[in-house]
Amino acid sequence: MSKISEIDTWLRENFAVLLDRHRVPGAAIAVLADGEIVEHAAGVLNTSTGVESTKDSVFQVGSITKVWTITLIMQLVDEGLVDLDRPVRDYLPEFRLADEQAAATITVRQLACHTGGFEGDVFADTGTGEDAVAKLIPLLADVPQLFPPGERFSYSNAGYCVLGRIVEVLRGEYWDVCVRERLIGPLGLTHAGCGAEDAIRHRAAFGHDVPETGGGPVPTKVWSLARSNAPAGTTLVMCPRDLLTFARMHLNEGKADNGTQVLSPESVRAMRERQIAVPDLGVMGAYWGLGWADFGWQGGTVIGHDGGTIGQSAFLRVAPEHDVAFALLTNGGAALRAHHEVATKLMRELAGITVPPLPEPDPAAAPADLSRYVGEYSSRVVSTVVTEEGGRLWLRRTPKGEFAELDEPSGTVELLPWHGETFVAVVPELPGAYMPHEFVGDDGTGRARFLHTGRADRRVTR
Repeated sequence: MSKISEIDTWLRENFAVLLDRHRVPGAAIAVLADGEIVEHAAGVLNTSTGVESTKDSVFQVGSITKVWTITLIMQLVDEGLVDLDRPVRDYLPEFRLADEQAAATITVRQLACHTGGFEGDVFADTGTGEDAVAKLIPLLADVPQLFPPGERFSYSNAGYCVLGRIVEVLRGEYWDVCVRERLIGPLGLTHAGCGAEDAIRHRAAFGHDVPETGGGPVPTKVWSLARSNAPAGTTLVMCPRDLLTFARMHLNEGKADNGTQVLSPESVRAMRERQIAVPDLGVMGAYWGLGWADFGWQGGTVIGHDGGTIGQSAFLRVAPEHDVAFALLTNGGAALRAHHEVATKLMRELAGITVPPLPEPDPAAAPADLSRYVGEYSSRVVSTVVTEEGGRLWLRRTPKGEFAELDEPSGTVELLPWHGETFVAVVPELPGAYMPHEFVGDDGTGRARFLHTGRADRRVTR
């Protein structure tokens, strides 16, 4: 029996049980190995309707969209229309930030690997029209610069919206049109689209939250975030098989299954090259390339991306040296733990790669002096207050801006030591998982300058 056949059997016998164990309402998965794709689905798409998940069901893929957006950028590179190391303003003269010098020098490459240095979450609702991305760009003019361009990694949705707008300007078409005409069409995808109007053509998943009062997952208040952030991951939907078809193009030197050359081999390789090291947070990559995260796992290269939207979580992992990949799409529950269990099994059996354990507290790692970490750290979308009591750190997060109406304050949770200056905490929006928080830099008084959770939130208290 081939390895992929063994995995097919394992998923048939265990997938539904695994979802139930992690309280995931519904999910679908596709796995590529030995040149074959196997698919499975279990659970329901919406606990209110009871509609079952199938292999053809479409889920939001969230920030996995960013790999699609940079693929569109690299097509422009292939045609000589974009130079990654030229300033963004060469292609988007209206690009403005609060720091004029930074706005004038930030390059396309820096946006692609999340080193632009400006605050990265600007989810303003600019309407549902095709011009939603274009309308977002002027709203970046007052976004503050956190650190000089290129200095460090800080995950940026806004940066990818700018990249999406570059695609629109140079193609003379809206982002949705570019995705359909230059990726979905050439790849021959049948269950993929941009937004609710495409999703309702298929069996579509609805996101779920876990109530603070307990009980099972319940449908979220809204289906998706604003269309203004479509290039960053708020609208793209598909089934796992179609997502793997996209990944297989990247495994096949840019060539689609139907023979269409979607991207040059040179651009495929360039996207995988490590550009910047990522803070050691355990749940993100160890490095970032152009769009792809590089996880740095033992036993071989694994690239990929995760996606999180309103109550939906998506995971894509690709082992290029083994021609192995899988896409897991979920609609709530402890999706991160479900993914970790699946990834551990698939990567070990199909590629001989060891997936490290998820972050867990280590009391022995507690620093002696906690005063360096106490204070308030803030961005446009969240305020995080860290306090010390009884020799322990506590954290409270309060949503701001566009998220104030969607999320409640986190309540006070303990920050538990993990290693070095990285702590972990259970947060309501990630049930069953510890979220790492690393304290980074120095504000000039010996206290941490940033609280880094993948995004660098700057200290605002003295």
